[in-house]
Amino acid sequence: SQHINKNAHVSVLFPWIDLERQVRIQGTLTKISTADSAHYFSGRPRSSQLGAWASQQSSVVPNREFLEANYTALEEKFANNEIIPMPEFWGGWALQITEIEFWQGRTSRLHDRLLYKKNVIKNFAAKAAENDWTISRLAP
Repeated sequence: SQHINKNAHVSVLFPWIDLERQVRIQGTLTKISTADSAHYFSGRPRSSQLGAWASQQSSVVPNREFLEANYTALEEKFANNEIIPMPEFWGGWALQITEIEFWQGRTSRLHDRLLYKKNVIKNFAAKAAENDWTISRLAP
């Protein structure tokens, strides 16, 4: 979240090396509501909920034992709680996708690359639907 607050433009890559395939997604992250975060948090396993409390993500910790001790202390703290509340510092992000590229490798190096690019409506009087995408084939 610290990095996203500085730059919300992100790229995600899912490679399947053995199949010579990958999917690359680009977009912008936006913070989801506290209610949506709480709903998601409540559906996570208890151990993940405790882990969220025990570790403020990306903060520097002295060692692994520090994390384990925090986790154990929180297990004891919430032992009698059926529901573990969501930490105030915890929350989720939603990805607003602007591009998706599908890549299929070929031994000839003439890889298949298909780029789906979200159309940005600059003129709201235009008839383009909000979910229109332009599909292009890219040279490898």
